[in-house]
Amino acid sequence: MDKTSHTLSVPTTPREFGFYLDGDWVAAGDREIFERSSPGHGVPVSHIPRCTKEDLDAAVASARTAFDDRRWAGLSGADRASVLLKAAEVIRSRTDEIAYWETLENGKPIAQARAEVQGCVGMFELAAGLARTLHGDSYNNSGDGAFGIVTREPVGVVGLITPWNFPFLILCERVPYILASGCTIVAKPSEVTSVTTLLLAEIMTQAGLPDGVFNVVTGPGRSIGQHLLEHMDVDMLSFTGSTAVGRSVVEASGRTNFKKLGLELGGKNPQIVFADADLEDAADGVAFGIAFNTGQCCVSGSRLLVERSVADRFSQMVADKLAKVRVGDPLDEAAQAGAITTDAQNRTILSYIAKGQEEGATLISGGRVLEISGGQYIEPAVFTNVTMDMAVASEEIFGPVLCVIPFDSIDEAITIANDTEYGLAASVWTKDIDKALSISRRVQAGRFWVNTTLAGGPELPIGGFKQSGWGREAGMQGVEEYTQVKSVHIEIGKRSHWVE
Repeated sequence: MDKTSHTLSVPTTPREFGFYLDGDWVAAGDREIFERSSPGHGVPVSHIPRCTKEDLDAAVASARTAFDDRRWAGLSGADRASVLLKAAEVIRSRTDEIAYWETLENGKPIAQARAEVQGCVGMFELAAGLARTLHGDSYNNSGDGAFGIVTREPVGVVGLITPWNFPFLILCERVPYILASGCTIVAKPSEVTSVTTLLLAEIMTQAGLPDGVFNVVTGPGRSIGQHLLEHMDVDMLSFTGSTAVGRSVVEASGRTNFKKLGLELGGKNPQIVFADADLEDAADGVAFGIAFNTGQCCVSGSRLLVERSVADRFSQMVADKLAKVRVGDPLDEAAQAGAITTDAQNRTILSYIAKGQEEGATLISGGRVLEISGGQYIEPAVFTNVTMDMAVASEEIFGPVLCVIPFDSIDEAITIANDTEYGLAASVWTKDIDKALSISRRVQAGRFWVNTTLAGGPELPIGGFKQSGWGREAGMQGVEEYTQVKSVHIEIGKRSHWVE
């Protein structure tokens, strides 16, 4: 395929979708319709129903019935694994279709979307193995008269609220692991990026998942999402989004049934570069860390902490790299960065670029609005002369805006890195292994990279420290997150009577 010229086309008319309930599509009918326009092209691409609270109640009831009658939880791990492996095969065969809709609704480059879908295949394959190996523990130390067993049981009905920045990837960092545990699911995707979640529901049915185990309702977060997180018959809620909304999720759980929560929230992640690093590699990595997915990434490296002796030179190296990033039509195979996903986020990013200059930071490159294919695009921006009291340095921008902050010592770098309410991710660039290990232990972050960034596979758990969230997704911890622990005490032989 010629990556310099091949470009897919937008649909001539929006595609009509329903929602997914009890193993089948439900037509929109007379429900209100949300029309989604491609952020990369400004033309309508999909029509999604705005479900009612009654639709959500029906989806929860379907998931509850499917859980309680044990059509899924009662299967062996091997049987659940076979469904997950079949789903992996179907996803692989439908990669181009899924990637196309991911790009249309999200605005990310098609090559990136395709790679993400292919990565999701691995998540299902790993989860299949974990379904077979999930286990508890035993205690044979209570003497001849007793035996103890600790089991892990599925928590029940899981509500799953996913964001618009990685609609399919974040979904697949959760769904196969939730299913491996034996739980059932009601998913509520972001209204602006619903299609790939609906496609996964269809794929799961195709793979043999029993009806009712995975349901999808679509609509606004303020109504359908709120009703899901407050629902008394939902046992656990997994939410990925902003820390501000995460607080409302916690409050809603406290007001209702104290449902278990899994939260992956915001980040203001440091990329720490020392003078002894391979600066060419580091510059490329830093550029990738802020421009990937147009910076709309909770683990993007938006704060560049660089040793002062090389700060000016390195900042320019990064700026030069970012100036070469191919921002373009996301349906073009050659594009490296695509469109900003929502109008609101586009305005937010531009407001921070203006605010950074107002606060006294120096914009050394980028920050311009780009006119491409009728969509909304922003050139990656680099700020120097940044101090930690500036909004651009402390607040999550969720866009391609990099703030450069110099440091003079290891301790100062760690202090600056930890000077945030967040603790989602961090990276360090150095050829000194002692330095790298020391910093990895002291920086408060749930994910840490050494001489790389935004890397890793499904085996490693993900999640945050501090106000970046609760719990872990992916890996064995990602399956265990959706279980609850039960202790079973077994008496052996004749009981010693209490009443004689």
